[in-house]
Amino acid sequence: MQDPRRWRAAAWRAGGAMAGLARWTLAAVLIGLLCGAVGSAFHLAVDTVTEWRAAYPQLIAALPVMGLAIVALYKATGTEGLGTNDVLDAVQDGKPVKPLLLPAIFLGTVLTHLAGGSAGREGAALQMGGDIGWQAGGLFRLADHERRTATLCGMAAFFTALFGTPLAATLFAMMVVNVGLVFYSSFVPALAASLVAYAVSLGLGVPPTRFAVTAPGWDLATALRVAVLGLGCAAVTLLFCHTLHLANRLLPRFLPNPWLRAAAGGAAVLAFTLVINSTRYNGAGTDVIAQAVEQGQALPWDFLCKILFTAITLAAGFKGGEVVPSFYVGATFGCVAAPLLGLPAGFGAALGLAAVFCGATNTLVPSLVLAVELFGAPGLLYYAVVCGVCYALTGYAGLYSHQTFLTAKLHPEYHAEIHPHHKPPET
Repeated sequence: MQDPRRWRAAAWRAGGAMAGLARWTLAAVLIGLLCGAVGSAFHLAVDTVTEWRAAYPQLIAALPVMGLAIVALYKATGTEGLGTNDVLDAVQDGKPVKPLLLPAIFLGTVLTHLAGGSAGREGAALQMGGDIGWQAGGLFRLADHERRTATLCGMAAFFTALFGTPLAATLFAMMVVNVGLVFYSSFVPALAASLVAYAVSLGLGVPPTRFAVTAPGWDLATALRVAVLGLGCAAVTLLFCHTLHLANRLLPRFLPNPWLRAAAGGAAVLAFTLVINSTRYNGAGTDVIAQAVEQGQALPWDFLCKILFTAITLAAGFKGGEVVPSFYVGATFGCVAAPLLGLPAGFGAALGLAAVFCGATNTLVPSLVLAVELFGAPGLLYYAVVCGVCYALTGYAGLYSHQTFLTAKLHPEYHAEIHPHHKPPET
C-alpha cells in the first residue's frame, strides 16, 4: 500500500493546480472581455473611417495635417517613441506599459486610416492588447512573471478580436517574443482570453477574416513548385523588412524634428498617390488582398508599391502596423508569381500571404495555423512547405527589432544569451 503522505501531496498539488487554473481563467475572462470590446470598437472605427475615405477621396489631402495631429497626440499622452517593441519588452523583461499608450495608438491608427496612410492594424492590436493585459495583471496583483503572461494574453485576445483567428493569435503571442523559446504555461490563459474576445467580437458584429480558396490536391511536383515560390517569398520578405528598417533609420536622421518628419512623410505619400492616380496602396488594402486571393487578380508592381508606401508611412510617425501590409505584399506577389510556376493565382496569393507573414514575424507554427483559419485546412501541406522555406531563408530579419532569437534557424543549438537580431555565435 502506498504511503498516505504521497496521496496527500498529490492531492495538494492537484488542488493547487485547480486553484491556479481558476485564478488564471478569471483573469483571462476579464482580459478577453476588455480586449474583445475595445478591439471590436477599434475594428469598427477603422472600417468606418476607411468607408469615409472611399466616399470622400479628398480626405487624402489631409495626410500631412493628420501626421501633425498624431505627433501632438503622442506628446500630449507622453508616449512618444513607444510601439510594439515596448510590448515585447514587457513580456521579455517586465518593462511597464504606459496606460495612455492605449488611447494614443487607438486614435493614431484611426487618424492614419482616415487620411489614407499605408498601415495595418495588428501593431495597434498588440500594443492595446498588451496594455490591457499589463494593467489587468496589476489589478489582480499578479507577480512580475505572471504579469508578463497577462500581457501576452492581452496581445492574443486583441489580435483575435480583429482577425477572428483565436488559435493562431494565441500561438503568435506565445512565439513572437522569443524565437526558439515557448512558455507553454501561457497557452491555457491566452487561449481562454482569445476565445472570450472572439465571442465578444462576434456578438458585436465583427466578422472573422476568411477567404474562399481552392487548394490543389497533393503531389510532389506541385510541392516543388510551391518550394520555389517560397524562395521568392523569402526574397520579398527580406526586401520588405529591410526597407522598413532602413526608412525608420534614415528618415529620422535626415528629418530629426518629428513635426517636420510627419508632415513631410504625409506629403510624400500624398504625392505618390497623386502621381499614380490611384488609392490602391493607401490604407490597409484588405480589398486588394481579397481580390488577389479570391479572384486571382493583382498588378505585377503591387507588392513593391505597398512596401514603399508602408515604409514612408510608418517611418514618418503614422500608426498602425506591419502585419496587414505583409499580407498585402505576400498575397499580391504570390498572385503574380504563382502562374509563372504553373500554380493557380488565387492559391499562390494565399501561399504568399502565409509565407511573407511567417518570414516577417519569424513565427512558423502560428503561420500554419493562421493559414488554416483564414483559408481552410485543404492545402495545409503546401502552406507548410512555403512557410518552411521562407522561414529558413529569411535568417534573422524581421519586423520587430526587439524580437530575440534563442536558437539558430538551421542549427539545433540553444543559446542562452543573445541580443535582439544578432546572429547566434557559431559553435
